Amino acid sequence: MKKRDIVNLIRYHVEGNENAFREEVYGIANEFDASGDNALAEYIMALMSDTNILYTQNFNYESEFLEEVNLNSTSLYLPATISQELIGIANAINNKAEVNKFLFEGAPGTGKTEAVKQLARILDRKVYMVDFPMIIDSKLGQTQKNIISLFKEINSFSKQENVIFLFDEIDALALDRTNSHDLREMGRATSTLLKGLDNLSSRAIVIATTNLFENFDKAMSRRFDYIIHFNNYSDEDLMEVGEKLLDDILKKQKNAEKNKKLFRKIISLYGTLPYPGELKNIIKTSVIFSNIEDKYDYFRRLYLAAKGKMPTDIIELKNEGFTLREIEILTGISKSSVSRELKGD
Repeated sequence: MKKRDIVNLIRYHVEGNENAFREEVYGIANEFDASGDNALAEYIMALMSDTNILYTQNFNYESEFLEEVNLNSTSLYLPATISQELIGIANAINNKAEVNKFLFEGAPGTGKTEAVKQLARILDRKVYMVDFPMIIDSKLGQTQKNIISLFKEINSFSKQENVIFLFDEIDALALDRTNSHDLREMGRATSTLLKGLDNLSSRAIVIATTNLFENFDKAMSRRFDYIIHFNNYSDEDLMEVGEKLLDDILKKQKNAEKNKKLFRKIISLYGTLPYPGELKNIIKTSVIFSNIEDKYDYFRRLYLAAKGKMPTDIIELKNEGFTLREIEILTGISKSSVSRELKGD
């Protein structure tokens, strides 16, 4: 405990700043705990707990740099391969396996942030996301000070075991420090972030996401206990995700007709299948903007999204592998007429 801590305690008490006072107390307790004086740390926490101020399961944390994430938003299906890795992380956390820092990397729309939400649901935890626009400051040295304050808050709050701290798009701070195009100020901020992760309480669960893993600071990568690569989806993974998304969206459409085989053929026209986020938007807009009087219209709109044109060319559709019945659905032309045209009549 430093002289500064005593001064801060007195100042916050005199000012009536209860939140800052509590944070300072928990920071002091955490320092005692880290130095091996567990009994004193627990005694301090017990005193604060007796005030019924903080450590309750329904606690709502307020912070300048953290904001709670809504976990009740519409879900985005994830492939079984990713879901299994999330279950593995959940088991490690529940078993207190001394791993608490995880990195989810992949292109936009691969489901990284949704994976954090799904993990929180599995663990029955809240998610607090770092507000990077509040962290990054144009004033010289202020960004580093903000990062230090952020980790102080996280470590102070780490005894509350129903929280995940999300560093969404951590590349805002974690770009390669040796990159000559990177501002020297941001390089120092990255170094401060590295120190914060090094001194992170073992009780705090941190998950970071990035879209720019190839430009990621290698020293930063080594700070994480486990990395999930979200770009490694197979075509079958994405097809299965698409089918589940379609099933969910069609539940709200009374007159839409399901046809799994036709859906797969249309989606396969993309060649490189879209990631879950983009796939969801394609399916959703195709269904929403379809003619409610036409149960097959959304198939035509899915085709339009894939090919950039409506399915009107019968010969082209045949060459793409569609059956007579499927061509009938896509064009609205009867099978007999399609057959005659294909025979050249």
